[in-house]
Amino acid sequence: MADRTSPDEELMRALYEEHAGPLLAFVSRLVAGDRQRAEDVVQETLLRAWRNADRLRDAPGSVRPWLVTVARRIVIDGHRSRQARPREVDPGPLELMPAADEIDRALRLMTISDALGDLSEAHREALIETYFKGRTVSEAAEVLGVPPGTVRSRVFYALRALKLSLEERGVTA
Repeated sequence: MADRTSPDEELMRALYEEHAGPLLAFVSRLVAGDRQRAEDVVQETLLRAWRNADRLRDAPGSVRPWLVTVARRIVIDGHRSRQARPREVDPGPLELMPAADEIDRALRLMTISDALGDLSEAHREALIETYFKGRTVSEAAEVLGVPPGTVRSRVFYALRALKLSLEERGVTA
């Protein structure tokens, strides 16, 4: 049975046998020993050689300088593209982390709203002004029309009552 390989296949086989090993060693140094990345670069280099087989077949002398130049440019292009975009991260740990569930958030808000309803009007207002609206004690006192000491006292007792109300609902810190 006759060998039916094309001239391009013969050239690629010869290029691989003669240059793949030294090219892999060269590229490994360029990519700091990352074997997988080096193999990818060598594969891409040989793919480009296959695309340019007609030029390489007629080239005088060794094609190794051409292969080394192409490989070096592939490494440089890869480095530049990684610098131009955000660093890639392994999604594995993120898949293991529990995602915030909107149902849990909604239930938590409903429970807190119910517990706030158990507070007296004065305690609830002091808590809303300071914690939920983010006002200082002085600002809350001005809005509520009471002295700052009263706001501090109301917030203290409101938090204590809120904690007890949430514990009664099964919510623990």
